[in-house]
Amino acid sequence: MTTMPSNADAREQILRLLGDIAPEADLTALNPDVSFRDQLDLDSMDFLNFVVSLHQAFHIEIPESDYPKYMTLNSCLAQVTASRP
Repeated sequence: MTTMPSNADAREQILRLLGDIAPEADLTALNPDVSFRDQLDLDSMDFLNFVVSLHQAFHIEIPESDYPKYMTLNSCLAQVTASRP
């Protein structure tokens, strides 16, 4: 059985995944309620790669219709933690 990380661990993992996609970004200055795409200048492929990396890291299914729920740090964290068993 896979256990989900704590909120702090999940947040750290999300930021690490974002850093992999946008290595030049200052993630310490990230506003948790503003879209990643706006703050990090992510294009559609970058965002898709981020969603795929979330799927792999957290072992969660993310249907395309739910992608908007993963656009900000706070909403992404809520989605990841809500999918805990």
